[in-house]
Amino acid sequence: MNQEDLFKKLIAHSKEYGYIFPSSEIYDGLGAVYDYGQNGVELKNNIKKYWWDSMILLNENVVGIDSAIFMHPTIWKASGHVDAFNDPLIDNKDSKKRYRADVLIEEELAKIEGKIDKEIEKARVRFGESFDEKIFRETNPRVLENQQKWNDLHSHFANALNNADLAGLKQIIEDNEIVCPVSGTRNWTEVRQFNLMFSTEMGSTADSSLKIYLRPETAQGIFVNYLNVQKTGRMKIPFGIAQIGKAFRNEIVARQFIFRMREFEQMEMQFFVRPGTELKWFEQWKETRIKWHKALGFGESNYRFHEHEKLAHYANAAVDIEFRFPFGFKEVEGIHSRTDFDLSQHQKFSGKKIQYFDPELNESYVPFVVETSIGVDRMFLQIMSASYFEEEIESSDGKKDTRVVLRLPAPLAPVKLCVMPLIKKEGLPEKAREIIDELKFEFNCQYDEKDSIGKRYRRQDAIGTPFCVTVDHQTMEDNTVTIRYRDSMAQERVAIDQVKSIIGNQVSLRRLFEKLKS
Repeated sequence: MNQEDLFKKLIAHSKEYGYIFPSSEIYDGLGAVYDYGQNGVELKNNIKKYWWDSMILLNENVVGIDSAIFMHPTIWKASGHVDAFNDPLIDNKDSKKRYRADVLIEEELAKIEGKIDKEIEKARVRFGESFDEKIFRETNPRVLENQQKWNDLHSHFANALNNADLAGLKQIIEDNEIVCPVSGTRNWTEVRQFNLMFSTEMGSTADSSLKIYLRPETAQGIFVNYLNVQKTGRMKIPFGIAQIGKAFRNEIVARQFIFRMREFEQMEMQFFVRPGTELKWFEQWKETRIKWHKALGFGESNYRFHEHEKLAHYANAAVDIEFRFPFGFKEVEGIHSRTDFDLSQHQKFSGKKIQYFDPELNESYVPFVVETSIGVDRMFLQIMSASYFEEEIESSDGKKDTRVVLRLPAPLAPVKLCVMPLIKKEGLPEKAREIIDELKFEFNCQYDEKDSIGKRYRRQDAIGTPFCVTVDHQTMEDNTVTIRYRDSMAQERVAIDQVKSIIGNQVSLRRLFEKLKS
């Protein structure tokens, strides 16, 4: 199955099994806005808990806040969003479709990378165990030609971005004959900047109303509360402030399902440090955050760091953690060294002193900041993409069958356990209910008595439920049940009073946290 077909199946599966619905679907939907269904909201909450607890519980010097979505408009002037929060957009005159110019070029770079990867995979199959990828990359004419093409395009692209050269971006699109994905033509407009912030008005009358913005990021809510948290928490540098919250961007090019949306959720932590130490902490948080991702067990080769081609106006270092989605490597988290830009700007615009007195240095200064910022929705998509599998298995009658399974990490799975009576009589349903009544205080459980036991297993596999417990006639005799494991499909007979500890050990977030400290 090619990656495009896989992605389409993932989107359909997400709707069919209660993970993600198009928003306002009965009114034909709203572009790039989605609702999380009954299983989606559970997975989303578990992702947030994994992040929140890894920040707050595992770090004594990190605390959390929850700031308002509506903020004083001068905050966004101070942060640079009013003047500089823009995307370079270009229109195709034939299709009337609008695109981000930088994304079009990045996709062209990805196509060249794909050609190189295809040559390498063909050679790997041809030469088998004797294949040396390093030598092949250095000697194969087609790989060298494509690598040189990639290097040239990448160099021009980086220069245009760093110089905010909109004409240069268009020239790159024209020189590389990049076409509109819809019309297939190269009939482009000029590239222009578009501000991404949503605005509205606060006030009861037009004369007294105040123009405000829906926040495009959650970070500024942390910065303007820096003094409150530092003083009330008696925090000593270095320390961090974490927050999870909604943000809003008027994305013109919103696509790839929930990867890029207009309403989304962020998990951000701002770590305040002594000036001059920020790059040391930047490297440390890079390693901490990549460990957090890899602890989920989706394979180290599916992650990479990507250095920014252009640093934001506030940063002196920036890197993205990218994951291999079905549509290629894309950013899921950014780590930035933001210098003292934000606090200094808010000090300047507010007229309030925002400094820290360092007792070790006996002096006051504006702290520098290292940021980790991750999109909840992108993290959700990453986990769903990595967990979706279609497997060919042998059914009970010896025929081949296809099993669709979500191999979600057990601590994140929406439903931890499904209890099933083998039949709907002879006291088995009542016994199953007794088990759920005992376990529902610990785990999100489901009860299922519809269809054959095999169909029920398949349904739970598709939901991603890691454990199923079957109550049968032997249960009524000796208080034992069968636990069935999702990933291996193995079955084990255990006493009912062992079920809680067996499942509890597997679904505890502690299993993930211990990997972070190893």
